[in-house]
Amino acid sequence: MDRIRFLFKKALTPITIMVIPHEDLKALNLKVPFVGILLSLLVLTVGAFQTYRLVVNGLKYPFLMHKVDFYTQKFSEWNCTVTALKETERDFRKIFSFKTKDKVLDTIDTSYSGDIDIENLMGEIQKTVERVDEIKDYLRIQKDLYMATPKGYPVEGNISSPYGRRDNPINGERTLHSGVDISATSGTPIRVTADGVVSYSGWTQSSGHVVLIEHGCGFSTAYAHNRSNAVKVGQRVKRGEIVGYIGSTGKSTGPHVHYEVWEKGKRINPSKFLQGRS
Repeated sequence: MDRIRFLFKKALTPITIMVIPHEDLKALNLKVPFVGILLSLLVLTVGAFQTYRLVVNGLKYPFLMHKVDFYTQKFSEWNCTVTALKETERDFRKIFSFKTKDKVLDTIDTSYSGDIDIENLMGEIQKTVERVDEIKDYLRIQKDLYMATPKGYPVEGNISSPYGRRDNPINGERTLHSGVDISATSGTPIRVTADGVVSYSGWTQSSGHVVLIEHGCGFSTAYAHNRSNAVKVGQRVKRGEIVGYIGSTGKSTGPHVHYEVWEKGKRINPSKFLQGRS
């Protein structure tokens, strides 16, 4: 108890602080208890520390905001990329749910302990996107090739004269028959066997009414001896659309369509293209 009284007395013991002006002014004596000086020093120390902390945080704030903005942008880009990949995955799953290559190609619509390594992650996602783009480009090319390749019969009927050398029914000479003749009832619709653009629709002396279609990818087809044509030059046509009607115009012995397939500027046997739908 005596020790506490002694310390309390010491704490209240006044200390004289003398302030001496530089000019001819009276000196100022200040009597302050010892405990008051300790409290003042404590307040000054805490204040200095808080001021230092605020200054340091103020200097760091722009840097931190820059980092936050940077990572926010990266995560936003990542989210957009992942969303696009998920949509592509759904499209691919839908496309490849079909069992055959023809259905797949027919269905394609050609209208990614601790710290996150953002740079490495974005690099991996970019590689995945590039691989997906490569797949889409490949499928787009395959789709174009598929839609440009003649497929099926241009008309429902029977082959009356195949591709190859034969005796010409008009003059009896042995010549190359450069297509197939498919017999059908006069007026039966003739349908194009692949997507393309009409390059010729008119009359020739030997073939009568003729339609020529350019399909791209090196393919073109011809439909001759038509009673009439149903398309004009420059018109775009889709596989299965009507381009003319069965007739017997030109040098012909009966109603049929003379059907030719050209590949890279050369006539080829259409037989291998006749299987499948038209």
